[in-house]
Amino acid sequence: MHEDYPSREEERGLVKRFEDQLKNNSFHFFDVSEYETIIQHYLDQFQYGKGLKASKIALEQYPFSQEISVLTAQCHIGKQEYDDALKVIDNAQNLHPNDVDLITIKGNIYSILGEYEKAIELLENTLDVAEDKSEVYYNIGLTYQTNGKYKDAIKQYKRAIELNINHENALYELAYCLDVTGKLEDSVAYYQQFIDRDPYSAYAWYNLGIVYNKLEKYEEALKAYDYALVIDESFSSAWFNMGNSLMSVDKYPEALEAYKNTLSNEGPSAEVFCCIGAAYEKMEEYDYAIKYYRKAAKVDQFYEDAWYGIGCSLAAQEKYYEAIHFLNKALKLDPENANYWMAIAEAEANIGNIVSAKEAYQEAAMLEPEQKEIWLDWSMIYYDQGEFQQAIELIERSLEEIEDDSDLLYRMVAYQINAGQYKEAFTYLENALILDFENHEVLFEFFPKLETQKALFKIIDQFRNKN
Repeated sequence: MHEDYPSREEERGLVKRFEDQLKNNSFHFFDVSEYETIIQHYLDQFQYGKGLKASKIALEQYPFSQEISVLTAQCHIGKQEYDDALKVIDNAQNLHPNDVDLITIKGNIYSILGEYEKAIELLENTLDVAEDKSEVYYNIGLTYQTNGKYKDAIKQYKRAIELNINHENALYELAYCLDVTGKLEDSVAYYQQFIDRDPYSAYAWYNLGIVYNKLEKYEEALKAYDYALVIDESFSSAWFNMGNSLMSVDKYPEALEAYKNTLSNEGPSAEVFCCIGAAYEKMEEYDYAIKYYRKAAKVDQFYEDAWYGIGCSLAAQEKYYEAIHFLNKALKLDPENANYWMAIAEAEANIGNIVSAKEAYQEAAMLEPEQKEIWLDWSMIYYDQGEFQQAIELIERSLEEIEDDSDLLYRMVAYQINAGQYKEAFTYLENALILDFENHEVLFEFFPKLETQKALFKIIDQFRNKN
C-alpha cells in the first residue's frame, strides 16, 4: 500500500468525487493510490458493496495492481463471499505468484472457512520469501488462535515479537492468549526481559503496561505507561491505555488529560471522543460529555456507544424523553446489547411507561441472564407498584441463573417480608448472612421504620452471636 496517507478531509474529497462520478455517470481520473484510499474508506465503514463497485472500476483500469486485488478480496470477505474472494486472489496470483500479501489473505480465508491446516501450510510456505517474517508468524498465530489452539498461538506470537518488539498486534494477542490459558501472571518476567534488553524501548514498557492492566494491577500499569511516555511523549496508544487505566482507578480528570493527549498525537477518532465523553460523564459534567459524544457520532455515525453516551448523559439530567430517542439509536445499531435495553428500561420507567420498561428489562434478561442488576432493577418496578409476588418470582428466576449472590438473597428477604411471607424470608435471610454478613445493611433501605429495623437487627444480631 502507498505510504503517503491522505488526511481525512482529502479522503472524504476523493470519496465524494468518486460517488459524484457514479451518480452523474461521468468520468474522473483516479490514480491507483487514490482508488486504494476510496476502497479502504468503504472497508472501514463496512460498506462492502460500495467497496466492490470501486474495486471493479479500479481493476478495469489497473488490472495488474496487487493492492487493488487484496482490497477487492477483503470486500468479498466482508460480504462473506469467500469463493469470490478466492477467485480474485487466484487471478492476482497468476500475475504475482509469490506475493506474500496475496498468500496471507488466502490463508486467512481458509482459516475463516475452518480449513486451518491448509491455512497454516500456506502461511509457513511464505517464510522463505517474506520480508517481514514477524507478520507471517503473527498470522500463523491468529490461525491457531481461531482454532482454539492457544498454546500453539502463543509460540507463534512470541516468534513474531522476538523479530519485532514493536509488533503491537502480536503483543496484544499474546496477552489475550496468556490470559485465556491462565499464564498471564507468569508472563510478566517474559515482558520484563525485553526491557532488560532495551530499557529505552517505549513499546516494551507499553506492553508490560498492557499485561498489568489485564491483571487489574492498574498502578503498575500506569507506571509502565509513564515510562513509555517519558521515552516517547508522542506515543498515542500509551496515552490512550493510560487513560483507560486511570478510569479504572476513578482518576477521571487525569484520564481526561491522557485522552486529550491521545487526540493531540493521533488525530480525531470516534473511540477517543467517546472516552473523553465518558470521563466527563463520570465527573457529572454532562454538557461536556454530550459535546464529545456528539463529536464521536459525527466522526462515525455507526459508533453506537456515542449515541448510548448521549442518552445516558441526558438521562442523568432527567431529560428522559430525549434520552430514549438517543438510546434507541444505539439499540438500532446493536439490538443485542443488554446495557442499552437496561438504560431504555430505566428511562421508560422514569416517565411512567411501565409496560415498555418491563418489556425492555425482559429483553435485557434474555440477553444477559447472569447480570444481576437487570433482575434487581426489573423486580423493583413490581415492588414499587406493590406487586410483591411478581417481584418475588423474578428474584426466584434470577437465582436459577445466578447462584449464591447475597444481593439477590437480601432482595428476596425484603420482598418476602413485605409480602408477609416471614418464614420463607428468614430462611433466605440466614443463607444471605452466611454468604455475606456485612451486606445485610442493604435491607434497611427497604424498611425506613425504626421499629422494623430494630426487629431485623435483633434477628441479625442473634445470628452473629451464634456464629
